[in-house]
Amino acid sequence: MALSFTHLASLQQYPLVIVGAGYTGLRLYQQAIETGWQVFATSRQPQIHLPTVPTEHRLQFDLTQPETWSNIPDPAHLLWCFPAVPLNLVRKFLMLRTRQAGRLLVTGSTSAYIPNEVPITESTPLHTRLPRVQTEEYLRSTYGAVIVRFAGLYGPGRHVFDWIRKGKIQNTTQWVNLVHVEDAAAICLHALEQASDGTTYLASDGHPRTWADICSVASSKWQISIPPFTQPHHVGKQVSIHKLRTELNYTFRFPDLYHAFKSKQREA
Repeated sequence: MALSFTHLASLQQYPLVIVGAGYTGLRLYQQAIETGWQVFATSRQPQIHLPTVPTEHRLQFDLTQPETWSNIPDPAHLLWCFPAVPLNLVRKFLMLRTRQAGRLLVTGSTSAYIPNEVPITESTPLHTRLPRVQTEEYLRSTYGAVIVRFAGLYGPGRHVFDWIRKGKIQNTTQWVNLVHVEDAAAICLHALEQASDGTTYLASDGHPRTWADICSVASSKWQISIPPFTQPHHVGKQVSIHKLRTELNYTFRFPDLYHAFKSKQREA
């Protein structure tokens, strides 16, 4: 789907507010600025948690403190980057805003899906008892929110080699799906600008791997000390990004996990 200049200009008549600008949100802020958006980023403590964001673009927002809700521009597009819970406060917050004046995109996790033996897709059954999933589906069905559910994020400050060195992962045949934070941010912006209301996308780099495979490559190519092999407690899941590829035609900045590893090693 090609994005016309007219369509982008129409969207950009409203500012973009990154609600809960953490690891992904801060990358998204920079990418949105580069694309021409007027962008604001929120935090409970913006002076502490948003040091790289200019002061005039920082907003204090805490869902549990209604007195901060008016700090969010209205109308605006909202890109919700932290768990949208509890539902009752999310509902109250949005009911006070201008209806349908801007787009709403909510980020989630592939852990929302019930694992099965085949690659999970957007049609795979959800863990509907999870509060976060309940709110995401409420926002999708009521407000036409676009939902993007991400696999495991890696990138600066979250490198897989460090996870291995620190013993945070096991050398098992459990499946894992990963996506670079720069791609996660770009996918959010891409979906905000192009996706249809009420759609859901799974997002990973499209290459499910086992931790054992990753450990093997880390050891053989980069001499990383790896833990002994252990049997997995569960098989994990494989994520399909067919819908992301075909509907949004997204081009990955980091399509190859091991190339990203190599770049990291050159920096060390």
